[in-house]
Amino acid sequence: MATPVPSLLVVRHGQSLWNAVAKWQGLADIDLTDLGRRQAKVAARALSESPHTFGHVMSSTLKRAAETAAIIATHLELATPSTDSRWREADAGPWQGLTPDEIRAQWPGFLERNRRPEGFEPYEEVLERVLAASAEVLGHIEPSSPTIVVSHSGVIRTLQRHFTGGGDRTPNLGGVWLHLVHDTVRLGHVFDPKAAPPSSGFSEDPGPDGTRRSST
Repeated sequence: MATPVPSLLVVRHGQSLWNAVAKWQGLADIDLTDLGRRQAKVAARALSESPHTFGHVMSSTLKRAAETAAIIATHLELATPSTDSRWREADAGPWQGLTPDEIRAQWPGFLERNRRPEGFEPYEEVLERVLAASAEVLGHIEPSSPTIVVSHSGVIRTLQRHFTGGGDRTPNLGGVWLHLVHDTVRLGHVFDPKAAPPSSGFSEDPGPDGTRRSST
């Protein structure tokens, strides 16, 4: 049997009001839908039945993540979640509040070429803050008590892209495991709450490493 190592599970929040209408959120502080709350409760039940004994729940400072974290913590009978702004979504700049169709009309070809406009938080900055937060959390938890972090789709895609070079769409309450192995953060398995009610397929993406960001 493998020796346990410090681990955390990074999951996406439940469906938000803007997820439901495919609007790019970025740092907009948008509430969960009723479906999003149900997703969080179903995922929390699945987590309570897993072989892991979770020790703490934390989240980004945005409401959609914080409420999801509170629902999970209540079901797991854990303390009130802490928050850390480093887990927030990538700042979408001028794309905040726009649908993909509106973005295509104003920035032709950008989505198709995976480009991002001026004012969109660069991939490298998202990665830097998220890896720092990950290392800090992993350095202070016991191997027997993993932590759950409720974050955002752009954050999870950034982690996947960094470790694997690619990343699939993350559903609401889906996520990834991170482990601390020999003082190095490593990517683990994907977490897929198959029992959670499905929602919109829309999820945000900060763009790949090295993407040229231009408003022209």
